[in-house]
Amino acid sequence: MLSNYKTYKFLLLICLCISLLSCDSDQQYDKIDLAGEWQVRLDSLDRGQQEHWQQNWTEQGQKIQLPGTLDEAGIGTADTLTPALNTYVLSNLSRKHQYIGKAWYQKQIEIPQDWDGKPLVLNLERVLWKSTVFINDTKVGSRESLIGNHLYELYDLKTGANTLTILIDNSDFYPDINIEGSRYPSGVNREMAHAYTNHTQIKWNGILGDISIKPISNKIFKELQVYPNIEEEFLSVEVATTEVLGKPVVVSITDQTGTEISSEVISAYSEENNKVNFKIAGKVLQEWDEFKTQLYTLVVQTQDEKISKTFGYRSKGYNDGELMLNGHRIFLRGNLECVIFPLTGRPPLQKEDWLSLYQKAKDYGLNHFRFHSWCPPEAAFAAADEIGMYLQVELPHWSLKVGEDEKTWKFLNSEADKIIADYGHHPSFIFMSMGNELEGDFGKLNELVSTLKEKDSRHLYATTSFSFQTPVGKRPEPEDEFFVTQWTDKGWIRGQGVFNEFSPNFKTDYSENSTHIETPLISHEIGQYSVYPDISEIEKYTGVLQPLNFIAIKNDLEDKKLLSLAPEFTKASGKLAAMLYKEEIERALKTPAFDGFQLLQLQDFPGQGTALVGLLNAFWESKGAISAEEFSTFNSPLTPLARFDKAIYKNGETFKADLEIVNFFKPLKDQKLIASLKNSSGETISETVIEHVDLIIGNNNSLGILETSIQVDAAEEWQLKLSLEGTDFENSWPVWVYPNTMVKASENIQITSSFQKAKQWLQQGKRVLLNPSINNLKGVEGRFVPVFWSPVHFPDQPGTMGLLIDKEHQALANFPTQEYTQWQWWDLCKQSKSVIIDEIPIQPIVRVIDNFVTNHSMATLFEAKVGNGKLLFSSMDILSNLRSRPAAQQLHNSLIYYMNSDSFNPDQELDFENLKAQLSN
Repeated sequence: MLSNYKTYKFLLLICLCISLLSCDSDQQYDKIDLAGEWQVRLDSLDRGQQEHWQQNWTEQGQKIQLPGTLDEAGIGTADTLTPALNTYVLSNLSRKHQYIGKAWYQKQIEIPQDWDGKPLVLNLERVLWKSTVFINDTKVGSRESLIGNHLYELYDLKTGANTLTILIDNSDFYPDINIEGSRYPSGVNREMAHAYTNHTQIKWNGILGDISIKPISNKIFKELQVYPNIEEEFLSVEVATTEVLGKPVVVSITDQTGTEISSEVISAYSEENNKVNFKIAGKVLQEWDEFKTQLYTLVVQTQDEKISKTFGYRSKGYNDGELMLNGHRIFLRGNLECVIFPLTGRPPLQKEDWLSLYQKAKDYGLNHFRFHSWCPPEAAFAAADEIGMYLQVELPHWSLKVGEDEKTWKFLNSEADKIIADYGHHPSFIFMSMGNELEGDFGKLNELVSTLKEKDSRHLYATTSFSFQTPVGKRPEPEDEFFVTQWTDKGWIRGQGVFNEFSPNFKTDYSENSTHIETPLISHEIGQYSVYPDISEIEKYTGVLQPLNFIAIKNDLEDKKLLSLAPEFTKASGKLAAMLYKEEIERALKTPAFDGFQLLQLQDFPGQGTALVGLLNAFWESKGAISAEEFSTFNSPLTPLARFDKAIYKNGETFKADLEIVNFFKPLKDQKLIASLKNSSGETISETVIEHVDLIIGNNNSLGILETSIQVDAAEEWQLKLSLEGTDFENSWPVWVYPNTMVKASENIQITSSFQKAKQWLQQGKRVLLNPSINNLKGVEGRFVPVFWSPVHFPDQPGTMGLLIDKEHQALANFPTQEYTQWQWWDLCKQSKSVIIDEIPIQPIVRVIDNFVTNHSMATLFEAKVGNGKLLFSSMDILSNLRSRPAAQQLHNSLIYYMNSDSFNPDQELDFENLKAQLSN
């Protein structure tokens, strides 16, 4: 029997070679590429086809290059907005030209003679979102999709010259799939789902990607899908056919180099409903994951035809709530992708562009992308396969009315089918959600997920990526195979609900609120810490969008004589955001019940009120807050971690850190872990070396302890460092140590919370520390964390963005600090008022960075001459309960040291009555 198979295979291969040799060597007619110059006419009044065909397109139409968009061609209504700090301008980046409605595209095409009588297919790779095709005045049909190819079968097309006309309508066809932002006065800018919006990508009109005509195969084979089964080491192969096959096939697998891995003849298979199904061995194949990105091509062929599909040998699943890939745990270090491409306003369709983006993400330690309320093009999947990135795609859906409109629901079901049909074979495509923050009929969502599971088992599915609808957002739905959320029924599982309310500690994780969840758990959109706009970014916008929002902010800063500080505002607020992201990520990594996190986000989000939450700008370029190398120390496949009680220790206390490693790299044997605590001079205070450490996949807790008594007579910033010897895996944390003393003021120094008493003493030529009660001050509520998301989108929040500190000032000589907010400022920020000094001509020692809408000059610490006296003013409480507030006590001490010294000699002069009028309630 085996010899018969070999003979059949040999004869089949001979026939295939003869068939290939006999083919026409001229390949120019395998495909007509329609890229290039087209004519376009706008139809904003919806006059229809006859009016357009009755007029001379050559004379009255405009030229456009496709693939491309009207925006890229400079066609549409020119923007008339001017820079201003209002919700029109601050909503999002402004389109230089905008057009919503119908546009007619036309091109003369030439059909070759050897295509005579053949059915053809026209492919429009990506359209927003309805297309209608006409050939020589005859309508072929219409298609709707926001996420995939618009395909048209063309019959009885004459050879020679033909006129192809395509009507593209980018109007809003299904408004119920899209939430609207009520804060934005311009109606065209209200939709916020990223498949159809002006907030990230724009509502472009055009055609992207492949635009081509090909002959339709009249062969039996129509579609091929490969379903790996890693556990049982085989591949399930499914071939869709047009008729009964009824004969053996040769199945071969080649790797990326073209080397044949296996080949066999299959004559025994099941065949029903125009589908051929069989299994072949997969044992010789390498598994695909983020570290090994081996891809294979499976070819099924007969003497007459063949069909192929690229695939990766991988499985997915979960076990006791733990996310599994290829039978072992993985952890998602994720980032959102919201179609943010500020030069074009639309996604790239070339694999090289996506490879570049993914590589930048990998440099920062990421291994996962969530495509928020949209699905990317084929190139994004192909690049992810190649580089090793785990993808979550979503229906083009962000709705609070799920299931209410029957037509909308039917459209979304068709989009779901299209996603798994077009992109389901990619190994990088692991997760699929039905949309973002959905509300409505979850019975229908569960039903849809159940249907998708039956159709394609290669992915994990979820009904929604979080929901504010209760109880949905607090526990998984019955059909959910992963659960993305901000909180559970027991509380928060992300830092936004924690970091501003509880004093800093570094031992906490989210186990208390997550252990009971039995579905893989991923924290939703963590971060969202706003960073001050980078004004130098303005000149980078050379494409279809203009940064009127940035320009308005620049103009306002210039008017207020603060423009020179803008780079420092960006850096200082960025440093604070990076510090908060670090703790966010580490708490997630420390939580054994967690399976990942999704940042919102590493790069800026230019819409929804100018939500500049990125450590990188919208072009994926650094803002100078943190390097990729530094970020990846706490965001990598293997991350050393430490648990300790607090950020500040006083003399005589004990510092104790529990040491651990989270490892999603590979099992490692006989490792050496080194932990050290060093002072500001680099001298080692304490060191622990732990040898013969075996690291399993997952959380390796309680590996050892570093413990030491704090013995200091001066305030210092120390560094705790943990590293795995012989590797690049290391991590570090600052710790502040203070002497447990209270410094006394000299007789010439008066300390008061009263403006009246301060005035009297200043008139007497004394040195005065004025620290008014917070309740008696005008200003903005003190806050440690910066603006959440955007001060435009969420205006009802304390709108500050961290501190800008003159760290070299002698007033802070005994209060170690960087020029930006660190953890030791937490209590001082919380117990403060940020006072507005717009009308007070002073350069503060500690400046508060205001949000970019109001751009006030703000402070919490400054000094000045007042008559013959000398004033040091603090709007941070440094008088109350100092024994239980070590940072306040140490800052108090540092200021008194300074005021006792000859260095206290302010050169700025103030009028005290003006000061009081501006600051006092």
